[in-house]
Amino acid sequence: MANTKQAKKRAAQSVRRRVRNRSIVTRVRHGVRDLRAAAAAGAEKAPETLKEIVSELDRAVRKGIVHANTASRLKSRVTKSVTKGAVKNIAS
Repeated sequence: MANTKQAKKRAAQSVRRRVRNRSIVTRVRHGVRDLRAAAAAGAEKAPETLKEIVSELDRAVRKGIVHANTASRLKSRVTKSVTKGAVKNIAS
């Protein structure tokens, strides 16, 4: 429990930041999940969705919510899955 005025203020700030950060992480995770599903299904809109997800990941990195290496790994994996889905569509 916070005993000083400053500690109470910091506790309140932490709550606000945690809620904001959690919503951004959730948005990124859901976007990646939906993109993977679209790529597996061979959706035509997957490349456009990829651009949006990469942008969301970069924004989360800039804000310090997601580590840069984590974002880079996710971008690489979803790009590979979208490319694989595109090649599969061309082949069939």
